Amino acid sequence: MISSRVLRATSVIGSLLIALLIAPVAQAVPSFARQTGMACEACHTVFPELTHFGRMFKANAYTIDNLKPVRGITATKEEMLALSGLPPISLMVQVSETNLSKPIPDGIVNGNVSQSDTAAFPQQVSLFYAGKIAPQLGAFIQLTYGNDSGTIGIDNTDIRYASSQLLPGDRSLIWGITANNNPTVQDLWNSTPAFGYPYAASKAVVSPLAGTQIDGALAQDVAGVSVYAMWNESLYGELGTYRSAKQGAANAVTGAAGPLDGTTSNIITGGAPYYRLAYEQQWGRNSLSVGVYGATFKLLPGGTPGSLSGPANEFRDTAEDFQYQMIGEKHLVSVAGTHIREKMTLNASFNPAGGGAAENLSDDLTTTRLTGSYFYKRKYGATLMLFSTTGSHDAGLYSLDNGLDPTIYAPGVITSANGLPDTKGWVAEVNYMPWLNTRLTLQATQYSKFNGGDSNYDGFGRNASDNNSLYLLAWFNY
Repeated sequence: MISSRVLRATSVIGSLLIALLIAPVAQAVPSFARQTGMACEACHTVFPELTHFGRMFKANAYTIDNLKPVRGITATKEEMLALSGLPPISLMVQVSETNLSKPIPDGIVNGNVSQSDTAAFPQQVSLFYAGKIAPQLGAFIQLTYGNDSGTIGIDNTDIRYASSQLLPGDRSLIWGITANNNPTVQDLWNSTPAFGYPYAASKAVVSPLAGTQIDGALAQDVAGVSVYAMWNESLYGELGTYRSAKQGAANAVTGAAGPLDGTTSNIITGGAPYYRLAYEQQWGRNSLSVGVYGATFKLLPGGTPGSLSGPANEFRDTAEDFQYQMIGEKHLVSVAGTHIREKMTLNASFNPAGGGAAENLSDDLTTTRLTGSYFYKRKYGATLMLFSTTGSHDAGLYSLDNGLDPTIYAPGVITSANGLPDTKGWVAEVNYMPWLNTRLTLQATQYSKFNGGDSNYDGFGRNASDNNSLYLLAWFNY
């Protein structure tokens, strides 16, 4: 007699296969769509924001497919190979135009200014392998050319193994291991930094001085391994650790890729522990998640001989986040937010006798972002984000000149005259998506405060609003 557990397993598998077979295949996002045969809206509200199904696909190591595999089976029926018949490869291209509200000073001739407009053709080109590698093993691997660097390098990467089981009472359990290179890139929600809004931004703008470590400061410079589990598609937990894994860094003695030495800056000493806990509730077409995440990074400043021994600067980041989604036939609404607090203990940078890189032994930094978006028929949309970063006064950290001779080069712009990191403002954008894999965006960024002030924030006459920008983007995935 067939057990109830087998019947439940058969039902779940059957439901997945039915979803795969009836899903529309036109206008699919390439890598995952080619693998699953499912169109964009299965996994995304509007790319790159994930739906609940998209989050489960990621938690299951990107391995759901609808392709006839190339198999290798031993004489004892043990599966040794299961390659997808079509490799899950895709390409992303971004082309953009950026306008700054006020030109920045010329970098060579004092008194002159740069152009206020920047054309990026392309701004970015990325090649993805995104999908199944083997049974229960999958990856999201991104190689990117950026017009700012003019080089091709490793971008966001998440390689994971996952296993899922049905439990008594029609409950489910997913557990797995992820190896990745950017804290929060492995996260399932779009309320954490790596895949949070803004999903695309100009590289031709003036950026604020201060940001927390977990908010992208260490992206692609670390290697992390963590274990995770998700109970009943609702309760998620993860624990892991990160180490420095610098790209493009060579040991000055051996000329090889390592070991890292004092010529490299901001190296993690030991391991940096990472944690994540979240809960998602679904009802009808709605879902709501709330969670906490954080990490502690102890960084040796490096950059000078002997600087990889002795005290380290400690950055303890703790954060809360939430995400609400309503996915209707015509109307899609998303609201997300995060609040990150960083406690710094600057043992390496603070010098009580003066002359150190930090004025204080202990500083704090707080970042808050709140985002709301609406799309109609996944074709017309608008998004608004409010953002704020505040922190301790520290003239050593923030009141820095640009390191150039002020008699020749123009100072200011990226400095804080009052030693505060405070930056506040909003981002608004409108979107038109003629196809599910093509996105046209007009994005405006406005600052009410920048690097500690609203007017003359750098001490050389530049106002916060002078860094406002208008950004026009064409974004293609194929």
